[in-house]
Amino acid sequence: MKLGYARVSNGEQNLTLQIDALLAAGAGRIFEDKGVSGSTVFKPAYGDMLRHARAGDEIMVWRLDRLSRSLPGLIIELEMLGSLGVGFRSLTEQIETVTPAGRLFFPMVGAFAQFERDVIRERTNAGIQAARRARKKLGRPVSINEDQWKQAKTLLAEPHNMSVVAVAGLLNVTRQAIYKRLSSEKRAEPVMA
Repeated sequence: MKLGYARVSNGEQNLTLQIDALLAAGAGRIFEDKGVSGSTVFKPAYGDMLRHARAGDEIMVWRLDRLSRSLPGLIIELEMLGSLGVGFRSLTEQIETVTPAGRLFFPMVGAFAQFERDVIRERTNAGIQAARRARKKLGRPVSINEDQWKQAKTLLAEPHNMSVVAVAGLLNVTRQAIYKRLSSEKRAEPVMA
């Protein structure tokens, strides 16, 4: 049996285009998720479809991104479908796992995905090493600038004695940013002997 899966991320979006394409491709039953992001792990209608699918069935989607937003996620889904003996077909990209040629395609996609992850990791590590050699500060930028910090110190001190929460709200910074800056200044103070 051919099972169709249609999904839209926003409840205001329309499934009509996807449903029409799935019906034209011969879907006997269509499962619909509305207001469910592609990156969401749990897709209720997709789960129902998997419980309904039997070995020899074919799952169809209008486009690959209806099934998963990421290539690694897509590969995991397709491997799981393969282990269930269920075929897959994407109508727009004309990709399928029903024929021998189609089944040959996905191990190659997996190899390219792994290559992409390895290249990204190498570039990230090279960038970190270059930044360290250039003595650049790594990590998140400071969340309270110098002008805000001067104002915060004034408001926290006599005669204002405002609370950290009040100062943070007034300066539109987090209280954690103020506490962190206070802590770093205390560590930087010289110790008197």
